[in-house]
Amino acid sequence: MAEVKIGIINVSDRASAGIYEDIPGKEIEKTLREYLKNDWEKIYAVIPDEQDQISAAMIRMADEENCCLVVTSGGTGPAPRDVTPEATEAVCEKMMPGFGELMRQESLKYVPTAILSRQTAGIRGTCLIVNLPGKPKAIRECLDAVFPAIPYCIDLIGGPRLETNENIIKAFRPKGK
Repeated sequence: MAEVKIGIINVSDRASAGIYEDIPGKEIEKTLREYLKNDWEKIYAVIPDEQDQISAAMIRMADEENCCLVVTSGGTGPAPRDVTPEATEAVCEKMMPGFGELMRQESLKYVPTAILSRQTAGIRGTCLIVNLPGKPKAIRECLDAVFPAIPYCIDLIGGPRLETNENIIKAFRPKGK
């Protein structure tokens, strides 16, 4: 199997300053380790809500570290310092708005404020970048909704084949793929 690298970025002023523990980033890693049968290397960052730093981390993970997937948490709300979607749009060649649409639809089952969320996804080279909310419960709910499409998306952009633990989550691929 090809070596798989996955980037995890927690966007948080307070976690990056050490004021509180990076729980969202740990939730992403825990969830992906449950989902994937592949061995994979984690490339990790905790970044303040600064667009240039978020973009730089995404570029480094996609271009230099050769991550096939970068998952972010936080910075997707309407507050002035919430700039993760803008950072994602600035570094991606193609935007994948269906990811954000599905995540908001899923989150609306739990909270009416899901309409305030601006999660999105995009492609940079052979890397899919997905923005998740910052709350651990919402991270799992959103990943459960969108992850079935992620392995096939990565196939289509030339990344490594991701195999899932089908008793946890089943990836969708067209027959024969």
